[in-house]
This record gives sequence, C-alpha cells and structure tokens, in this order.
Amino acid sequence: MVDITHKVTTLRTAKAKAIVQVSLEETIAAVVENRVPKGNVFEMAKVAGLFAVKNTHITIPDCHPLPVEYTAVEYEIEGLEIHIYITVKTVYKTGVEVEAMHGASVIALTMYDMLKPIDKGIVIREIGLVKKTGGKSSFKDRNEKQVQAAVVVCSDSISKGIKEDKAGKAIVDKLEIHGVKTSSYEVIPDDLEQIRTKAFELSEKNQLVIFTGGTGLSKRDVTPEALEPILERRIPGVEEAIRSYGQKMMPFAMLSRSVAGTIGDSIILALPGSTNGAKESMDAVFPHLLHVFQILKGANHDPIG
Repeated sequence: MVDITHKVTTLRTAKAKAIVQVSLEETIAAVVENRVPKGNVFEMAKVAGLFAVKNTHITIPDCHPLPVEYTAVEYEIEGLEIHIYITVKTVYKTGVEVEAMHGASVIALTMYDMLKPIDKGIVIREIGLVKKTGGKSSFKDRNEKQVQAAVVVCSDSISKGIKEDKAGKAIVDKLEIHGVKTSSYEVIPDDLEQIRTKAFELSEKNQLVIFTGGTGLSKRDVTPEALEPILERRIPGVEEAIRSYGQKMMPFAMLSRSVAGTIGDSIILALPGSTNGAKESMDAVFPHLLHVFQILKGANHDPIG
C-alpha cells in the first residue's frame, strides 16, 4: 500500500453514484411498491452497500483500513433508471472515494441480483465519483497568488562548512511541491542578533520566512529566543499542529520549540534543524498554512491569534 504515514488527519468526504437501468415499467413499480419476491430492494441494497463500504480494504488490495464514521444512501428514480447516491465520511489521513464507489457498486449489484428474476434486461452503468473533499484538491486554490519564501538555516557548524545542510534543502523541496517559490536560501551562524536582523530583513521582501535549526533546549539553540520577542502576533495553532504531528512520529518531538507568528504581513516560522524534523513540520502545516495569507490580506483584526 502507498505510504500515508506523513499525511495529516482531516475530515474527508466522498459522494459516489451508480445507475441501475431496468427494461420494464413494471419493475420500477414492483420496487417502489415493495412487491419484489426477494424482498425490499432499497433496504437490502442499502445494507449491502454499508457492508461494502466498511470492508473495502478487504476487497481492494491497495486500500487502507480506515474508520468509516458516516455513510448515507439515497435513491432517485428517473423513468426506468434508479439513481444510487452514497456519501461516506471519515476523519483520517486518506480519502474515502474508493469506499464510496465500492458501496455504490455493491448496491447496484444487489439490485441486479434481486431484480433479475422479474427483469432480464437490467444494466448497471455510470459508477463513479460525484465529488470529494478533504484531500489535496481542497487546498489547491490556497496559493492563487504566488507566495515567495525565504529559508534560513541557523547553524554554526554548517555556516563554517563543517557539516552539510539537509534540513533547509528539504524545506525548499517541500515548498516547491506546494507551489511556493523560494527566493532566498542562506546559512547563518546560530547567533541571536543575526537571526533577528535576518528576520526583519527578509520579512520586508517575502511573505513566508522559515528558519530551521536552533529550536531545541540546548544553550546554543537560540532561534526561539531570537524570534519570540519580535513577533507581532503569535500563531499558536501552527505551533501546536507541528508539535502534535511530530510527537506521533517521534516522542522526542515534545522537546522541540517550534515558533510561528507574524511580522507585518509575513509569516515567520522556526522549525527543527534535523532533516526529519523539518520534513515532518512541513507535512504538518502545508498546504493549509497558505490560507493564512488570505486571512492576513482580508483583515487586520486578530483572526489567527
């Protein structure tokens, strides 16, 4: 199965459709009036669909087992067609569109099985997805106007050429995936005054400034101390999201001190200096963090505090 361990949990919904077309008006009448010999077609098919949704991962090899938290089945009759609609919801890391289509398919097959003794001309068609929400498609328009970002690596050893930077480059790669242009990438010493100076300088030119490194608890990890006093507003929800996500991956993440806030209309982030920590922090808040820029653009009250 595809690796989804890096994904964040969100509310995900999917609505699927299938059409069962019969050949006789008498068949539709028998369904509506509950005169089909095998029983109540609508209720039997609905139950079959519910079982199908919950057991999709058993039937489809690459589907993940997931908590199905809501399923609804609706029917509409148009002439000789029975239109089947099924909606599925979950709060999880991956979507439920296959679950919804699987449910619609089994509902249609159940109807076929129940109606074939009285109608030999039944056809199943147009099984497909009507809509889905909660995944990447829900955030695709969050970066309508190109956001420019600056990435700053805070490390004495990297600035001296003793070590190679991997965390900063990982952040640049993640930004590119989400359509954010990195206009500036640089390495500076782990020095409080240089970090502050760089934050003010870059916030005048970029909407997003990301520092990596210096967010732990050692004496030389000064990035939080440098940034916290100069932030005009903190965004605690971003910090909490990063920490919560990180702890699910690695318990030691509770020791990291990520910082998020604003200087003017720019977002300032301070992320861990380890490569995995930087990657996981980006996964925790992107692409949905880009929505903050719409909030900042639309109001100067405190919608994010």
